[in-house]
Amino acid sequence: MNTPSSRPSTEGGFSSLELLVIVAILLIIAAIAYPNVLLRSRMIANEAAAVGSLRSINTECVTYSGLYHIGFPSRLALLGTGSAVSSTSAGLIDSVLAGGAKNGYTLTYVPGASADGAISTYTVTASPITPGQTGERFFYTDQSGIIRSNLSSIATVSDAPVQ
Repeated sequence: MNTPSSRPSTEGGFSSLELLVIVAILLIIAAIAYPNVLLRSRMIANEAAAVGSLRSINTECVTYSGLYHIGFPSRLALLGTGSAVSSTSAGLIDSVLAGGAKNGYTLTYVPGASADGAISTYTVTASPITPGQTGERFFYTDQSGIIRSNLSSIATVSDAPVQ
């Protein structure tokens, strides 16, 4: 008598060994792809942080100008913290950002010419410390508050705005 459990299987399927090989191949592919995904995610996060830093600098330059009535700061460090709040240590941005490097990007602040003792313009660029690893895009902003980006070199006023 043939019982359902004693009949040979006529249905197709995978054996345990075949499934084990397939899982092993998928794990190898994932191990190769995973570091690239992590690197790309980190670069995207660094770029977002760089744009956020430029926005903070723009906001705090305007605040500095309004508080001290001497125009924009002559250097980025003046926006940072110090022992007492003044025009030389305004306490408007954190000390890391005031130092000019944050989240894989180097920030370069350049004041404009001084007219009547007040600086009325400035530019800030953000460049990845290691292009292709800490970020891909280069950023630029000025007193207009518009942030611009470039994929291949230091961004300038003629580059497209960040969306």
